[in-house]
Formats: sequence, structure tokens, C-alpha cells
Amino acid sequence: MIWTKNKKIFLASILSSLAVFLILTVTLFFLFLTNLGGVSDRLMKVLLDRGNLSGLVGQDWYVINAVKKTSASVVSIGLIQKVPLVEPYYERKMFGEFEIVIPQVREKGMEKKEIGSGSGFIVSQDGYVITNKHVVESPDVEYVVYTNDGQKHKAEVVAKDTLYDVAVLKMEGVGYQPVELGDSDKLEVGQTLIAIGNALGEFRDTVSTGIVSGLSRSIFATGGSGQMEFLDEVIQTDAAINLGNSGGPLLDLRGRVVGVNVATAIGSQNIAFSLPINIVKPIINSVKKSGKIERPFLGIRYVFVSVELAKEKNFPFDYGILVSSSEGGEAVVKGSPAAKAGLKEGDLVLELDEVKIDKENTLARLIRDREVGEKVNLKIWRDKKEEQIFLVLGTVPLTIDD
Repeated sequence: MIWTKNKKIFLASILSSLAVFLILTVTLFFLFLTNLGGVSDRLMKVLLDRGNLSGLVGQDWYVINAVKKTSASVVSIGLIQKVPLVEPYYERKMFGEFEIVIPQVREKGMEKKEIGSGSGFIVSQDGYVITNKHVVESPDVEYVVYTNDGQKHKAEVVAKDTLYDVAVLKMEGVGYQPVELGDSDKLEVGQTLIAIGNALGEFRDTVSTGIVSGLSRSIFATGGSGQMEFLDEVIQTDAAINLGNSGGPLLDLRGRVVGVNVATAIGSQNIAFSLPINIVKPIINSVKKSGKIERPFLGIRYVFVSVELAKEKNFPFDYGILVSSSEGGEAVVKGSPAAKAGLKEGDLVLELDEVKIDKENTLARLIRDREVGEKVNLKIWRDKKEEQIFLVLGTVPLTIDD
């Protein structure tokens, strides 16, 4: 009886020791990884796919390592302009027996001053930076880029996209750390996202988290010039994106850029939008290759055909797009491939090269996969009958004259 009791105590002691040892080993292992700043992509992928990390250390581990991985590539963009330099002085005047001192100001030359700011991220070792077009729209302005290490770099705008709110800057020098680009087509509603940027133009490297609230949204956004722009296929998120965050990256939990922060819904809470990175990738590649944006261009504005719109318009189809004008401009861009092929407002575009246009296969996505100069076939619905229209995709123009 005594032996049996001692044996139980001995076994319990061994099991307790093993449990403590295992806990300490796992804790030290992840502390090591955290201090190291990350793990290899292969190990990270295995752990993420199997979900082993979330049960041990929770979501914080993902966010911390994603931020560590990316923060050196996130930049703040300053807008520098010459403004009048004024100084105060006092003018003394006599009114009868009384002397009046009147404060005045006078111009004393010019000085360079930062008049605005935005966010961006580095996409190449030789200093290419992605930001929003509305961040760099001001005329007669010099641009500087502040990197995470506090260094200031001269930069120039090398390309602006006329359809999407994207611009490309080039910093002087080489040896920069670029971000890793993800695949925005694989995003799912409910997936956790991380936004980094220069919040309110004052708080650099501000991090916020949220989820994918919606995909393939179509919105109208007001740029820095006050002009309305139509943005298609944007990601909706509830991650906090404030003034100054424009142009900053939207990350997944592996620290890969899946979007470019672009807009917030005024008068609402937790509604923000980002451009999918898969739309931006061809822009990056084109600028690196030719120094300008060469991307397939059709030249129409439109709205998606929903079940409700189909009933309202008495369409026989509840898919496709309706060529339609908007506050952003005319339905068919003048001089565009669509205009040359005869597309007009009110046309219902159903298919491109026999692929049905719907929420899964949007027109923007189908066009994105084509090449400049490629011939495509559109199936349209016009005057209560189907027609085929063939056209050759053009290049996005430098400006769109509505």
C-alpha cells in the first residue's frame, strides 16, 4: 500500500515536470522567433495553414511580426513648397495726444515649407514608391520621402494613373528594402488586415487592424483636386484609415501588401477602402520597364447589373455591366477604344471573349489580364437584341478628357 501511494506521487511529479518543461520550451521558442523578427516564409506558411500558432499565442503574434517585416518599407511623403516668409512688426501712430501701436506683418522673402503629407511604400531596391495620385496632385511642389530610419530622400513623380488613384515616385539612391506583394484575388470576407500609414500627417508608422468587410466594391471618391473619381473592385475594410494614411499599405497577417489605402466614407465609422494590389502590380511592372504606365484600356464607365437593377430596367439578364455616365464623367471616354468601336451609354455588356461578366469575373479583372493591342470580343445587349463588338485594347492615356 505504501509503495503504491509513493508510486502515484512519483508519477504525478514526473508528469508535472514534463508539462512545465513543455510549456517553457514552447514559450522560449516563440520568444526567440519574436525577437528574431520573423520566421522563414516556408515555416510561416506551414504554421498559418495548419493554424498551430493561433492556439498558442493568438493573433497578436501575427500582427507584430507582419509590422516588423514591413515597417522599414513604409514611408511618409512630404510636400514642400515655397511660401512667403512674413515677420511681425509694430507701427506707431499718433492720434492727437495718444500714441497707438498697431501690429502689422510684412513679407520677408520666401521659404520652403511642408504643406501636406501622405503615405506610401517601397516596391523596389532602387527606390520606386507607390502612393495615391491625390497625394501628389499639387502643382509646383517638391516631394521628399521620409523612411523608417528617419532619413530624408528627394523624390520625383514618374507616373500617375488616370483610372486608379495610384502614383509612382522614384527616390534617389539604391539599397532600399521593398515590401512583399501578396495576391488580393485570394482575399476573403472576414479575413484580418493591417493598415500602416502617416495618420493625420503627424503620427508616422501608425498601425491599425480590421477585417475585410467587403470585396469588389464600386465607389466614387473625391481626390485632392475636388474631382470625383470612379474606383472599381476596391476592398472595404473596417481598419482605421485616417487623413494622411492615403497611399499606405494594407497587409495580410503574413506581412504581404494586398491593397493600397485610398479612401474613407465621410460621416461613417469603420468604413474605409483600399485598391487591390493586383490592380497595382501591372502599373509597377510597366513603370519599371518603360518609365510610364502602359496598361490595357477600354474606356467606359459603368455600374454592375444586379437583380434589382435588372427588374427596374426590365433587362432579361441579371449580370453584366450597364454603360452609364456618372459624376466622374461621361459613359464612354472620348477617343477611347470603346468609343471607336461604337459602344454607347445604355449598352449592357454581358461577356468578354465568351466569359460572363459578374461579381466573380469583373470587367476590370478581365481587362487586367489582357495586353495592350490585344483584340477582344464583347457581347452586348442593345435595343432588345444581342450584338457582338470587336475592339483593340488601347493604352491608358496620360489624361482623360471628358
